Amino acid sequence: MSILNIAFLQIAPCESLEKNLEKGIAACRRAAEMGADIALFPEMWSIGYDISRRSPEQWVPEAIPRDSRFIRAFKSLAAELDMAVAVTYLEKREGGPLNSVALFDRRGRELFNYSKVHTCDFGFERPLGRGEDFYTAALDTAKGTVNVGAMICYDREFPESARLLMLKGAEVILVPNACPMEINRLSQLRGRAYENMTAVATCNYPSSVPDCNGGSSLFDGVAYLPDGEGSRDMCVLLTDGEEGVYMGELDLDMLRRYREKEVHGNAYRRPDKYSLLTADNIEPPFVRKDRRN
Repeated sequence: MSILNIAFLQIAPCESLEKNLEKGIAACRRAAEMGADIALFPEMWSIGYDISRRSPEQWVPEAIPRDSRFIRAFKSLAAELDMAVAVTYLEKREGGPLNSVALFDRRGRELFNYSKVHTCDFGFERPLGRGEDFYTAALDTAKGTVNVGAMICYDREFPESARLLMLKGAEVILVPNACPMEINRLSQLRGRAYENMTAVATCNYPSSVPDCNGGSSLFDGVAYLPDGEGSRDMCVLLTDGEEGVYMGELDLDMLRRYREKEVHGNAYRRPDKYSLLTADNIEPPFVRKDRRN
């Protein structure tokens, strides 16, 4: 496999689903012109993650089903452009809408529909339903097959999210996002890439969107080179706050060689010692009244 090109659609949303559809299609076409193998949207593109400034009574009804015209348009577009598309949306579902991303391959086949597992229940995401699992899939690209998984924004805060995706075979983790990407959040992404030897690609909204600042990033997961001295910077793309379609180049061959020899990931784990990680009791100071079981 040669270089895998990932397009980060760091674009600002419009005032309607229809206009977001039009703008999203245009951004995907631009990504294809730039030679992208995968186009990645920021979080909840269908409504531009516009849930912090409105009441749930206003935005919950804007959820759309998986077979909506909006989603089917990107399914068809992926096949037309010969390019994978990871499109995000507020998914309609009984029990509360879901914060979801659908991954279509270059033939227009849906590989998975992932819904955010770790919702921000302490804030305006409380009305959302929660995803129940993490998914990976073998994504066929013009450059060859790559194993891809996804997590969304706040999922990043939990090392278990990326760890499960790595254990399920992910080489690349796609991360739709909608928040300020400051040094600590970027450090989390760097950490997830480092400890799992997995590339992490995060697409955020530009700084023209409230509470966002661009900073879309690609960490390639390779901390050391065989002939290098010391560690290297795994960050191969970090955008500024401007709106645009940005291309990140991932040397997947280098990542695969690195994963075959380095000590992180699943080489020396001791799962029999980690039973406490699956315990559901919570002790002070971490008790929160608004936590859902």
